[in-house]
Amino acid sequence: MRTVTASEAKQGLAQVIETAAREPVVIQRQKRDVAVVLSMQEYERLTRLNVAEFQRFCDRVGAAAQAAGMTEDKLAELLADD
Repeated sequence: MRTVTASEAKQGLAQVIETAAREPVVIQRQKRDVAVVLSMQEYERLTRLNVAEFQRFCDRVGAAAQAAGMTEDKLAELLADD
């Protein structure tokens, strides 16, 4: 992973984009990491992973609720505006 300063990124945006096609590029401002430039392929891969992980989380919560006796009717009752 390559690291560049914000000034370097601004002056050499074309190079940052070219490098990001191969590896993430961290941009620092005042010696702190403030941004990462990724290839579109890597961004899409990470997005798919996040969606899959969220689905697994929802499945675990749903199974635990069902095991505790939660039904769709009880859920609708809890969510109903009274």
